[in-house]
Amino acid sequence: MGFSELIGHSNQIETLRRALLNDRLHHAYLFLGPDGVGKRTLAMALAQAIHCSELQGDYCGRCVNCASIIHGNHADVRFIGPLLGKKEIAIQQIRELERELRFRSFGGKQKIAIVDPVTLMNAAAQNALLKTLEEPPAKSLIILIAPNGGGLLPTVRSRCLRLSFAPLPCAEVAAFLQAKHRVKAEEAAFLAAMATGSIGVALSLDQEGLIEKRKTWTEMLGSLKPGDYQAAVVTAEALAATRNGALEFFKWAESWYRDLLVYRVTRNSEELVNLDMLAQIEQQAAASKVENSLAAMAGIADAAAGIQRNLNRRMVLEKLLFGVVGAR
Repeated sequence: MGFSELIGHSNQIETLRRALLNDRLHHAYLFLGPDGVGKRTLAMALAQAIHCSELQGDYCGRCVNCASIIHGNHADVRFIGPLLGKKEIAIQQIRELERELRFRSFGGKQKIAIVDPVTLMNAAAQNALLKTLEEPPAKSLIILIAPNGGGLLPTVRSRCLRLSFAPLPCAEVAAFLQAKHRVKAEEAAFLAAMATGSIGVALSLDQEGLIEKRKTWTEMLGSLKPGDYQAAVVTAEALAATRNGALEFFKWAESWYRDLLVYRVTRNSEELVNLDMLAQIEQQAAASKVENSLAAMAGIADAAAGIQRNLNRRMVLEKLLFGVVGAR
């Protein structure tokens, strides 16, 4: 094991390795980027490299310290997230963390806190954390992890060193799936494309179920006629059955309209996510306009954000699909 085995993000890894070797780690980092691209993995790797008993500036992944960090029971490494059954990280958790960070490290090295996702901290909890960020205890390290910084107080963001993580190249995700999970090449390429650069998402996808769902979703979108708002209402109701199902649809729909846009403009199939559905893409791309695909992609992003904020799913989907049928 070691930093060399991590997938992607070479610049971020090198930044942290250099700081570690020169004993110049910042007291607080903010890791920003899409879910599943490796932010938490790198945070854990850094914690292991700090406490590894076998290597300096890297980690073996096998010693007692590395193993206990992996299993979440190292005395000097604390993972902070919502408690079981809770939707937020409570202020009491942050107050306990502040108290723990001021204790002397059991191993004589740094005490580390990894907060994931930090966006689930309410304003009170963030203000409590701000005190620790402003006056960090000696030999402490805080790593905050989030998809983006939009839900964070500016004062919290400004006191952390920010590292941004982009989606991984599809080829790297596919290679990982083949090497580590023995996924066949064609299946790995498909999952990597649908995961849009996220290993975490790729591992969670149900390929057979997704293929069947895509067929249904494609027929739903393809059957919507110009101005047929009643059909849009019926389709929205079907798609709104579950929160996770709606979010899954949005993720696919974004890739679908992207494919329509790419094929409409370039007539090139090499960059398509849904390459196995080329015939349907050709048919719908011929009947679509560039501006309509762009508007649909923007609408999908807004709709997904609305569902994440727990807005009424059916109303969110109706608004999106009304825009689709109104533009045709």
